[in-house]
Amino acid sequence: MAADRSFHLKGNEHAVLLIHGLASSPLEVRYLATALNRAGFSVFAPQLPHYGAVQDGERCGTWQEWLEDIRTRYFTLEEQFDTVCVGGLSMGATLSLALATQERSITAVALLSLTLAYDGWAVPWYRWLFNVGYYTPLRNIYRFHEGEPYGLKNLQLRKKVAQAMSTTAFSEIGPSTLSMEQLFQARQLARYVESATHNAVSDLLVIHAVDDETASPKSAEFALEKAASPHKRKIFLDNSYHIITLDNERDIVARETALFFQESVRRRLATGLTIGPQVVNEQVARAKRLAELDG
Repeated sequence: MAADRSFHLKGNEHAVLLIHGLASSPLEVRYLATALNRAGFSVFAPQLPHYGAVQDGERCGTWQEWLEDIRTRYFTLEEQFDTVCVGGLSMGATLSLALATQERSITAVALLSLTLAYDGWAVPWYRWLFNVGYYTPLRNIYRFHEGEPYGLKNLQLRKKVAQAMSTTAFSEIGPSTLSMEQLFQARQLARYVESATHNAVSDLLVIHAVDDETASPKSAEFALEKAASPHKRKIFLDNSYHIITLDNERDIVARETALFFQESVRRRLATGLTIGPQVVNEQVARAKRLAELDG
């Protein structure tokens, strides 16, 4: 069994549930989690069994099992905290959106490199054959090998990841290979999300790299268009690839996610209340929170 890299950062009465990418671990959202914790949030980043890093012979769960696991963890936090925000990276973002289509009580959702299709510029042209191969004996044999640029535009980080991949077959961004079963279940999850996004009503933050080599911005645009969220914000990055929580613009990702969650929590707590003259200018308030986070 792969090492459990789950962690919890204790904060205030407002929680954030962070979901890592497919076959990976919470290491890839650790930087973001630290920033959210500095902003006051209690942060929970579990490593999901049968979804996170698995070793040879270990069972890969179904997408329904992944989603049910996340729902159970969300319910636990909902009972303990005043508000709960959810965020995810890559397929973790897809799981986050899937949860939001079912649980309307989520305060806000951050979709980081949302992956509804593997259609980035570095995905091999024969990617569509994976779905066909799933129904053949290749299902138990073939594994997709991760390669350059490993989701990172930052050359120094990329070199570090490449070295880790070659020595331990695992790095901060996950394992060196993905099974055909994992890829198939990911596609089924994406299909569910595509059919249900209109049910999502939580505040929605979408951050995506325009040069994402794994999932093009089409996934982000789809969520923005279809979700019924009353408050939406989109941020497109121009100096990162897929793993935006670790790449060149990770500070922007962390800062904007913390700010968006803070704003959403404030709106949630103010719902139904007459605040009157206590309301402050939105831009001034945002600038103040930004300065606090940078400090």
